Parts: sequence; C-alpha cells; structure tokens
Amino acid sequence: MKSERKITGRDLIDLGYSQGKWFKEALFHINDTRMDRQDMIKYLDEVKPIYILPHAEAKDFHVNIESETEIEKENVQSVIHSMEQVMKTATAVEGAIMPDACPTGPAGHIPVGGIVKTKNAIHPAMHSADICCSVMMTNLGKVDPKEVMDMAMGQTHFGGGGRKEFSRLPKELSDRLRNNYFLNDQKSFRVAREHLGTQGDGNHFLYVGFLESTGETIVVTHHGSRALGAHLYKKGMKYAEKYRKEHSPKTFKVNAWIPYDTDEGKEYWEALQIIRAWTKLNHHTIHEAIYSNMKIDPIHNFWNEHNFVFKEDDYFYHAKGATPLKDSFVPDSEDGLRLIPLNMAEPILIVKGETTENNMGFAPHGAGRNVSRSSHIRSLSHKSIESVFQEETADLDVRFFSGHVDISELPSAYKNAEAVQKQMETFNLGEVKDKVLPYGSIMAGNWKIDAPWKRRRK
Repeated sequence: MKSERKITGRDLIDLGYSQGKWFKEALFHINDTRMDRQDMIKYLDEVKPIYILPHAEAKDFHVNIESETEIEKENVQSVIHSMEQVMKTATAVEGAIMPDACPTGPAGHIPVGGIVKTKNAIHPAMHSADICCSVMMTNLGKVDPKEVMDMAMGQTHFGGGGRKEFSRLPKELSDRLRNNYFLNDQKSFRVAREHLGTQGDGNHFLYVGFLESTGETIVVTHHGSRALGAHLYKKGMKYAEKYRKEHSPKTFKVNAWIPYDTDEGKEYWEALQIIRAWTKLNHHTIHEAIYSNMKIDPIHNFWNEHNFVFKEDDYFYHAKGATPLKDSFVPDSEDGLRLIPLNMAEPILIVKGETTENNMGFAPHGAGRNVSRSSHIRSLSHKSIESVFQEETADLDVRFFSGHVDISELPSAYKNAEAVQKQMETFNLGEVKDKVLPYGSIMAGNWKIDAPWKRRRK
C-alpha cells in the first residue's frame, strides 16, 4: 500500500538511518514515488552511505626508539600513545616510529618520526603543510667555506614572504600546474614563482661543511615546498574532511583521507609529484646561484625528501619526518645515498641502507626534540640569548638571516645526536657511509621581531 503521509527525516532517523546530505535526495524520491514501507526500506538500504569504521584495535607498528632519561621516557610514551590512535584509522595497515620521534599534537596526530602505511588512501595531515621537506647536498670541491657562507648569505632567503630574483618557472612545471585540479589557480602560480629561492623559517637551514673522507667543501640546504605546498595541503584537507564527514565520521578529523581510486585521489597524487618537482627545483635554484656566482663547477649533487608520501602498488607510506632508504621511493636517486642532518654543531650523515621488517624502508630524518620550542626557551630563561649563543656555537660560523638569534634552533634544543646514531645501529636504520663535518650554518632566526608587516605598520 502506497504511503499517503509525507515521509520526513525524523521517520528515517526513527528507522535507524544516520542523518546526512543523502537524506534530501532520498526523501524527495520516496515522497515523489509514494513508496510503501517495504519498498522504502529496500531503497534506503541500497542508497545509504557506507560508513567506514576505525579499527577496534590499533594495527601493529614497529618501535625503533629507546629512552635513557625521564624526559625521553615521557616523550616516547606520548609518541607511542599517539601512534596507537593513528593506527586505529580504517586505512592503516602497518606503521613504525624512528629514534628521532616526537609528538606533534594531541593523541591521534602522526608524530614526527612516524611512518604509516595505508591502503588506497592519501592522508594530507600525515604529510603536513610542509610537504616534501627535504635536503640537498652539493660538493663544491676544495674551496674556502667562509667564501661559500658569504656568497650564500646573498643568494638564499629566509623568513616570511618571497622574492623576485628567481620568478620564472620552467614551461613543463607551469603546464603541470595548469593541468592539475588542485593546483590550477592564480595563487599556486603566484607563490610558485615568488617563493623560488626561499627557505622559510623554523628548522630550515643552509649548512656548510667538509666531507670527512676528502676534505672537500659541501653545501646542504633544508626546506620544504613553502607556500605552494601549504596551499595544496589546505585544499587536500578540505576535500579529505568532506569525504570523512560523509563516509567515516568516527575517524579523527586529523586522519581524514582521500581515496586513491577516485579522480580526486589520482589528481592529488599528481599534485604531490608536482610539489616534489618544485621543491627539488627550489633547492637547485639556491645551490646553482651559489656556485655559478663563485664560478665553481660542482662535483656531485644529490637530494632526498623526508616528509612525503611514497607509493608502492596500492599502498601509501606516509613519512612524517623519516628518510626513505628504499631506492624505489626516491626514483631520481643515482647511488642510494641519503642525507640525515642532526644539528648545526654535528655532522650531517650520508647513509645507505636496506629495507627490513622493522624499518619499512626508512631511516630517521634528524635528531628530533624531547620538548617543545617554547619549553626549551623557558628552560634557558636564566641566561641571556647572547650567552647561550656563544656557548653553543663556539668555533662555528653560525648566522641568522634576520639578525636575531633563535635559541630554539641551537644544538641543545635537539635530542642527543650520538644516542640517535647508536639507535640507528641498534635497529638497522641505515649505515653511515660518510659525514659532512660542520663549519657553519645560516638559519632564519627570530625574523618575526621585525617582520615585514611590523615594518610597514611603523
């Protein structure tokens, strides 16, 4: 018998269906066709969204980290607790944490030093806004490192905003931006041009040192994809959140995902590859500006990202601060060498390694932190900034681009570098093949003291 009464959303809820945008179309169809109860339930069961529930128990993850102090114990416990929540995400298959792991937010956020393998899913928050944060090394031969530092100060750029010196994009890259669903907009083109040759702030650096095996002078840059990557991240999170609300509302918002087997998933994957290409170009732009102005022919150059998503079949490896050892993860690698920086007073490790069950094809990305930047600054409040700087950078040429020291980036802000290297050996996380011994570093410093908007206001 056909229904004479108009069916409402309350009727569907009383029948046990979860309210959502799908109600509107379903109710129109039910009332338009005046379905009876039996046909209506059959129809609703066919069109209702399929909700994807988190795993009841966390999927297994490998713990490649040890703690020696009370602060380290608290840090490791926090990391493990957060990973347990992450690994309940419905798409999660396997995970790992590295010796430099540290929390990035409340439980459920992938920690720095975390790796999460998922099936058919790209999670934007698991690569963060700093997409493709990476390091590049160029061997400049037997040249004066001070001359390299002086030249670098004039060729790189740290802090907010962009610059106009390197504003031309290669046609191939411009075409890829134009043809991508997520990146074909004016802001993408503008920041892709303006931020070439810039390194941002935080822990990004330009490091000059000596190759331990030969004594040759090396320059290493560390930065991500700047505003272009942040722009993609924002768009990706918006789409992932829309999908989460419709299909997996019980998943943490921070672990929302884009299914790869959709048009948007494939477009987002391509967008990530475009961001990778831009970031590599950005490193090259800075390195080339240094050695071409010094009239030097570089001897050797290589790079690797440590904050990215890597694909193997229909599985995605989200490395939030982890260096890929597996060659297939770094398709433009020539010799399998990777870079792992520790802090400005320590060598940068040049490593190579095999994939094992516990490392999942990854190594640490650096030394990590045991406490937040603000906590570290508070712990040194009894000393002057200048005295801390002098104590921690003795015999090094350390420069802050803004002219203002940032003590949250000095060596004591990071984990013990020797302990991280020992744990790399313990857990078979890559073999050190050579080292870049420190001469000096350039970082942004506390550039917000006289940020551009503050200068304009004055």
